[in-house]
Amino acid sequence: MTSPLSAVIVDMDGTLLDLHFDDQVWNHALPRRLAARSGMPHAEARAHVAQTIAREQGSLRWYCLEHWSRVFDTPLHEVEAEQAALIRMRPGTADFLAHVRQRAIPLILATNAHPRSLQLKLARTGMAPYFTALRSSHEYGSPKEQAAFWDALHADLGFDPAHTLFVDDNLSVLRAARDWGISENYGVLQPSSSGTRREYPDFPAINGLDELNQRCQQAR
Repeated sequence: MTSPLSAVIVDMDGTLLDLHFDDQVWNHALPRRLAARSGMPHAEARAHVAQTIAREQGSLRWYCLEHWSRVFDTPLHEVEAEQAALIRMRPGTADFLAHVRQRAIPLILATNAHPRSLQLKLARTGMAPYFTALRSSHEYGSPKEQAAFWDALHADLGFDPAHTLFVDDNLSVLRAARDWGISENYGVLQPSSSGTRREYPDFPAINGLDELNQRCQQAR
């Protein structure tokens, strides 16, 4: 028999929200700005952005808007605000949030997003009231890919990892959560509505969060 849940932890971008917004910011809007300023072709600007960002993948800098604003000499908060109309929940998210709230299971949002990006997305979606806690890895100084993040989150919120469900669209994050001790971990098959499906060789995966509603019937 599946054990009762004492907490649910969910990622934001690509899990709760359509990753299409972030794809547009980083793969299109930012390169357009760089291309317009420098005169380089858009494709070249896009490749430059991708190659530059890739050097920091897996680190907290990879997720830091302030860092990349300095690197590209472009206000990334402004770029995100310009694309804000694209921020939307993925299919099944609203039903899942309502279901977990009804079951009174502690619900934690754990994201690598910069705090200003988090606040923008909460303001656009109105989903903050569903959560017991909202945490950005920037508050702890370590990304979710590192055990130090999970140590800090646990010390802060005190959930029981042996009875916790976690959902994320990043395979490295899922492996870090599992290795740290989270008992149930799920991937998201298509984080971006404009992107391709992802594979999670080590984990079960879902299309939408509402597929987990039945699992959440078992609360503490």
